[in-house]
Amino acid sequence: MKSYQSREFAIRAGVTVRTLHHYDRLGLLKPSRRSRAGYRLYSDTDLIRLEQIVVLKSIGLPLRELGRLLGEERAAARDGSAVAQARDGSAVLAQVLARQERVLAEKRRQMDRAIRAVGAARRALEAGGAPDWTLFTKIIKEIVMQEDTDWTAQYYSEEAKTKVDARRHLWSPELQERVTKQWNDLFRDVEAALGEDPASERAQALVARWRALVETSTGGDAEIQKGLNRMYSDMPQWPAERRAAFGIRPEIQAFITKAMQAASR
Repeated sequence: MKSYQSREFAIRAGVTVRTLHHYDRLGLLKPSRRSRAGYRLYSDTDLIRLEQIVVLKSIGLPLRELGRLLGEERAAARDGSAVAQARDGSAVLAQVLARQERVLAEKRRQMDRAIRAVGAARRALEAGGAPDWTLFTKIIKEIVMQEDTDWTAQYYSEEAKTKVDARRHLWSPELQERVTKQWNDLFRDVEAALGEDPASERAQALVARWRALVETSTGGDAEIQKGLNRMYSDMPQWPAERRAAFGIRPEIQAFITKAMQAASR
């Protein structure tokens, strides 16, 4: 059986080497073997498994559930519990598909609202009226809400998604601008303090600011916080444009994590 080193396999599979390493760390896709020099070696069988991972992830299955589902499939193939294992796996997949169906239905509703807003703005202009900037603001809001829902929904429980939707009316463009500036200022200040003792007064002041900003987003709700934590733990798998816009540099995240741990002692 032909073997491929990481870079060759990544090109063949249409993913990045970084993604392969991430899946290896999570135990989702271990290389078939290693060369004498210690290089990861993948096979065509690994390509099939990677395709399964990509498909299941694309329909919204969280990586932790994905690993369990694929693990159950392997176990079913090895022992006599195939029927029970397959039933459990099918139940998980059915739940994922139901969740994705709801996400797509919400996406359709948001798209319909955006289309209506665009149509109203167009008709106002065709009638010779002045541009209605309120309508344009509504269009932008509908499109941004759709994009955010598509991207983040997979990380939140049904309870959390309901709570997030209930808070959307609180999130005005002015608040978004202010909070974005506060996060950028905080990131800059944390970066300047990377050499500090995480337990120092300066580091703990940064932790307090961090927690206050997180609470602005979550409203202090524990269920929303869990979804936010899941989202940031999966940061390597974010869409590139989201990672560039909202990603946190690993050294900043590591410093804040240590400072929070120091605060809890």
